[in-house]
Amino acid sequence: MSVLSLLRARSPADFTDWFRPGAEYVLRVADGMGFHTGDLSGFIDEAETSMRAGRTGADVAPVVNRLIAADLYADAAFGLPFLEWTPVWYELSLAAPTAYAAWRLRRVADQYAATIDHITVPQFSRPTDVVVRGRPATAFVSGFADRFAFADAVLHLEWFDYVATECGLGVPPGLIEETRAQTVGYYVGDLDIDDLDPDVRRFQYLLFTDDEWARAVDDAYGLNSSLFSLWERVCRRERERFGGRER
Repeated sequence: MSVLSLLRARSPADFTDWFRPGAEYVLRVADGMGFHTGDLSGFIDEAETSMRAGRTGADVAPVVNRLIAADLYADAAFGLPFLEWTPVWYELSLAAPTAYAAWRLRRVADQYAATIDHITVPQFSRPTDVVVRGRPATAFVSGFADRFAFADAVLHLEWFDYVATECGLGVPPGLIEETRAQTVGYYVGDLDIDDLDPDVRRFQYLLFTDDEWARAVDDAYGLNSSLFSLWERVCRRERERFGGRER
């Protein structure tokens, strides 16, 4: 099978094994940074049970609806901006299936968002939104793997900030802003790894555990996907770099 087989997923039950690793990722990063997570672990279990049973809307607790909707909206919004950070040949080869998958994710997310109070729909950074010395930051990064890693370093920070904030985890805004600034400085060559604040290094170390997300989705759907294998390898490499003397 390939990643294209995921395009057959339609129902909440079909996306349960997609949702769970993402929600666990939020919990893992938040716990690792010492953020208060409250009953998030229990809400994740409740969300999985609801999705597998096909329950949505009024049949699900509002806090669980919000968790599911935020996770799926974030995933839907992630793909196309991410591709713009990569070489054109890669972007063009995946743009159409990525857009279709985003549409499917939004349709399921809408079912959980319908009965809760206002929830935002995220927008993630394109390369033109991250400017260094008057040029898109990607101009300073060459090589496919490094561009891929840079894209993930910026966008998984934004992804986590959005989902964690929607779930009420209270991520410190100053940490998000400083992590973004230092991350861009590191990837464009203005900062060395040892120049980064310890909290920033630890945050990115934890954020790059999205290699576990890629492996979990690949295994759950039996994809044996080269795309997910690539994601896992790049994220693991970056996690080791940010971990360094980890601690």
